[in-house]
Amino acid sequence: MTTKASDVQPSLKGEVSADEWITRVELAAFYRLVSYYRWEDLIYTHISAKVPGTEEFLINPYGLFFDEVTASNLVKIDLSGNKLSSDAQDINPAGFIIHSAIHEVRPDVQCICHVHTADGIVVSMQKDGLLPISQQATFVRESLAYHPYEGVSFNPEEKVRLQQHLGASNFLILANHGLLACGENVADTFLRIYTLQRACEMQVKALSSGVELLRIPPEIENYTIQLTSKVNPNGRALDGMLSWPALLRRLDRVSPGYDN
Repeated sequence: MTTKASDVQPSLKGEVSADEWITRVELAAFYRLVSYYRWEDLIYTHISAKVPGTEEFLINPYGLFFDEVTASNLVKIDLSGNKLSSDAQDINPAGFIIHSAIHEVRPDVQCICHVHTADGIVVSMQKDGLLPISQQATFVRESLAYHPYEGVSFNPEEKVRLQQHLGASNFLILANHGLLACGENVADTFLRIYTLQRACEMQVKALSSGVELLRIPPEIENYTIQLTSKVNPNGRALDGMLSWPALLRRLDRVSPGYDN
């Protein structure tokens, strides 16, 4: 008989604070959405979210597919990598390096997503990075940074360079490696990684066409960011909360159980 991930970990609802439980449910939903959109790389990428009011954060158990992640089986760790439950599963060591590096120095960041999508890696291989050739790229390039490849992220010394290269940006392209987005909440972070991924998909398709591409002028890029920031309720060019309730309704239909 196949054991379900949800059967292994009893529900933590009522065992953790209300704020932590809400964060767990939203983060588990994020994992399910990454699976739904086929951005997984088997078990090898990761998304984290800080436990509100603490320096602790939640991340996936190493070895689960993303459609097996639930609110209760997420692992809570501190900035030193210590698991805060004796029965918690192991986590991906590269996930700890990347996520703890950012959580250490960016108090504004509550959620981080790192993926290894094919189109994202292809763009990360390209010397000119993400080009100003789509509306989606415009939203990303406004807050985009780059980090050179240093091998698999097992070296704690890489954390300092990750911090320096990301700076105050919300998007990071890791050369020859993949994509990263971060945000003030889970919904904004999802919309950012979605927009970055879409921009990469469009660039790969456009460059494969072999035709000369139209580039968006810098003044139009700036105008687009200013205009959308004024229109959106939260004052940010990308407002994840506008689409988040609809995404949760979709998950309730196609991938129930994330909130267990």
